[in-house]
Amino acid sequence: MSFLLDGILAVTWQQCVMYLVGGLLIYLAIKKDMEPALLLPMGFGAILVNLPLSGAINQTMEGIGSTPGIIEWMFEVGIDAAEALPLLLFIGIGAMIDFGPLLANPKMFLFGGAAQFGIFAAISIAVLLGFDLRDAAAIGTIGAADGPTAILVSKVLRSGYMGAIAVAAYSYMALVPIVQPFAIRLVTTKKERMIRMRYNPASISKTTRILFPIIVTIVAGFVAPMSVSLVGFLMFGNLLRECGVLERLSDTAQNILANLVTLILGITISFSMVADQFVRVETLFIMFLGLVAFVFDTIGGVLFAKLLNLFLKEKINPMIGGAGISAFPMSARVVQKMALKEDPTNHLLMHAIGANVSGQIASVLAGGMILYLVPQLIK
Repeated sequence: MSFLLDGILAVTWQQCVMYLVGGLLIYLAIKKDMEPALLLPMGFGAILVNLPLSGAINQTMEGIGSTPGIIEWMFEVGIDAAEALPLLLFIGIGAMIDFGPLLANPKMFLFGGAAQFGIFAAISIAVLLGFDLRDAAAIGTIGAADGPTAILVSKVLRSGYMGAIAVAAYSYMALVPIVQPFAIRLVTTKKERMIRMRYNPASISKTTRILFPIIVTIVAGFVAPMSVSLVGFLMFGNLLRECGVLERLSDTAQNILANLVTLILGITISFSMVADQFVRVETLFIMFLGLVAFVFDTIGGVLFAKLLNLFLKEKINPMIGGAGISAFPMSARVVQKMALKEDPTNHLLMHAIGANVSGQIASVLAGGMILYLVPQLIK
């Protein structure tokens, strides 16, 4: 009984805040169906690691010493030592992606790059708010709309805000259907949102589909060497899908591997959500910067499409530019839904998917470029 009382008295107000944060994440996962595969284990993990003397972090016994608890061990092995969990998740993501719509309409590649503007806008604002360059760069990767990339970059740059960055990244990914329509309407007119686009389905040969992930990996290796692990694992997963001789492995990567790694990653990242590290004013700034990054990503892609329309005879619906973020396939669905709302006969889904999968490639390249540039600038 005294041990129980000692534990209750040891609870700090910051830990109480984390219980509320964990409960909120679980609520959003279950009640609102917002990225439940990640928010639920993150929320439960936030409670686990903030219990007084939590054995999930370490096991301490008088006269014997301490050993790492299960969550600390998983963090050290799966994230801290070799970034294994985020990279393994990319294999599953790559196996899920069909690059056919992008290959059929290669100009959609442009929107994947344009929609990364929010990353660099967020980095600039973070520096102005007083974050050092490494933390600012890690925070900016929230704008990649790609949780594993944000986690990996923040770990490699040794940011002290990994937990807040992960929560912000996945929370705003879940809020894409709310954030993106607001941002798109902010910079488009009804007439622009009603622009119709023809879709000419092209037959993409199997050889092209097989060569694409190999070529992208090689090009990325020369353009952004630090992105090779990110791009390489993503493209390896896609090669499993497209090669045609490894259906069982492709299915395993898309389902069993992706689900298992997502589950473990969600609860493992909670190691960086310990109250004294998470409950800080800086966490609020990070949540704000995450929103800024997502909004500017979307606006950057839309404005780039409007710029192209000044020179194109066949106009592009500017909403397509907003689908250039990495949040696949949520962003493409948002654009399709908005198009149908303006005109029930205007189907933009295939164009939007092309831009969306382009954003998946662009986001990992952007992450690799940040990992290369930041150490150079710090020198």
